[in-house]
Amino acid sequence: MTLEGDFLTKIIKRIFIYTLLSFFVLPMFIGAGTVSAASNDPLNLQGEAAILIDADTGKVLYEKNADQLLGVASMSKMMTEYLVLEAIAEGKIQWDQKVLISEFIHKLSNPSLGLSTVGLTQGEEYTVKELYDSMAIHSANASTVALAELIAGSEENFVKMMNEKAEELGLENYHFVNSTGLNNSDMLGRHPAGTDVNDENKMTARDTAKLAYHLLKDYPEVLDTASQSELNFRGTVYKNFNWMLPGLIFEYAGVDGLKTGSTKFAGYGFTATAVLDGQRYISVVMKAPNQEARFTDTRNILNYAKGNFNTTEIVAEKEEIEGNDVLHVEKGKENIVKIAPKESLNLVIKNGEEENYKAKVVIDEDKLNDNGALIAPVKKGDVVGYVTYEYTGEGEDLGFLYTDKTVKVDLVATEDVEKANWFVLMLRGIGEFFVGLWNGITTTVAGWFS
Repeated sequence: MTLEGDFLTKIIKRIFIYTLLSFFVLPMFIGAGTVSAASNDPLNLQGEAAILIDADTGKVLYEKNADQLLGVASMSKMMTEYLVLEAIAEGKIQWDQKVLISEFIHKLSNPSLGLSTVGLTQGEEYTVKELYDSMAIHSANASTVALAELIAGSEENFVKMMNEKAEELGLENYHFVNSTGLNNSDMLGRHPAGTDVNDENKMTARDTAKLAYHLLKDYPEVLDTASQSELNFRGTVYKNFNWMLPGLIFEYAGVDGLKTGSTKFAGYGFTATAVLDGQRYISVVMKAPNQEARFTDTRNILNYAKGNFNTTEIVAEKEEIEGNDVLHVEKGKENIVKIAPKESLNLVIKNGEEENYKAKVVIDEDKLNDNGALIAPVKKGDVVGYVTYEYTGEGEDLGFLYTDKTVKVDLVATEDVEKANWFVLMLRGIGEFFVGLWNGITTTVAGWFS
């Protein structure tokens, strides 16, 4: 065999071996990697990012890639809703206020564009309430821009308000370029000045949950609209895109909001809120691959919440905490005062983890003197610190939406301690003097014999 033939034979053998490896060995590694990646997410969600929180405290109960910046699409309309409700509350606009529809808003509402919309007629007037309802229930984009222009004079100014409000609410990873969540390229050449023509809104799942958290806390009336399964807009009925509401195809008991969103860039997202067994939760799913996936993912998250978490009382109202039930008092008729939590401390905790959450007492050092005591008089109800919790388990406590916040209740005095009169204080001073003198003598004498 020639050298060339021998070389060719070796090459053919190697190709044959590599081919076998590619068919039989590599898939094993690839499969193993897939299983490993899936095992990192106990819920096996299809969405790229997700989060579940307790809506009352902001306690994080589950997360997946929660800090990844992704397209948020029409879920960003929650910020527009916030600013509209804020403007209503401050009297800057009224629900029955009329809004005249411009040529641009009319064109943007044309169904032929393929955008979520209700038809708005140029030159006709619609109330703020009509426009808001169409935005909140049917995600109407032209209505959203009309409201933005009403509040801020232009969508450009409104976008500045959105970003300023995001900072005020403590969001950390966000990027607002329009009021709707559309890609700017869909805005008929009228995207806000100073923004890129192909840009669109972005947030993380954590910050989307923060926005929903504040929206529900500050303006709970948002659910009056978000919970409606359909919109009757001047005789035409439109369905809510939140298909988990009553009567819709993914109906889930307890769901009463909040906002869906989808663009080619963002994929399919859904911020849901639901009351399950008396406890309100907020969940966010981002960049699900299709319409159905965002709802099945949300169903899995809510099932997880319902089946695995309960509200637990860490410490009861006015219940004395062992080892932290009194504080010393100086210049008082009594030398100690009893202390206890002003209210009960409750926390949503995963089933089986209850024993790993303990009450933690934090005394306000500014209320104490150099001897670590309060100075009389002390009044019943005086705040002397607070009670929070500490996690003592081996698992992971995911903390809260805001890393500098936790649940806590005031720690208060449960009785009065009046200031002792001058004569008692004098006698105590004399007594303390002689006690100190005696202790000094005994120490000196003991030293003679040591």
